[in-house]
Amino acid sequence: MIKGGRDVKRSEMIKDQNRFNYIIKHGHYNKDRYFVVYDVISKENRYPHFGIAIKTTIGKAVVRNRLKRQTRSIIDNNKKLFKNDRDYIIMIRNECLNSSYDVLDNSLVEIMKGKM
Repeated sequence: MIKGGRDVKRSEMIKDQNRFNYIIKHGHYNKDRYFVVYDVISKENRYPHFGIAIKTTIGKAVVRNRLKRQTRSIIDNNKKLFKNDRDYIIMIRNECLNSSYDVLDNSLVEIMKGKM
């Protein structure tokens, strides 16, 4: 079950494909078996921006959308771990399919603590 009632604001999401590609190509990354997190410094931001990516080969649309909702909820519940001057791309890996929300939450928190 997804914890928390709020979600990441639309203005905090990265939707532009060129920005996605720039962050992936030029950003630093950290990964584990559940996520790959890319980040790059962004001078125009006062707060962090997030992009979430998942392959279409990972489950059906319902499953992918659930994983994206869970990831946004994890981001929202742990915003203090993300630096204000950065943009982030979070890639969801295949291992997330068989994992609980708590495992995913701990995984993303550990990745972000390793980045600081």
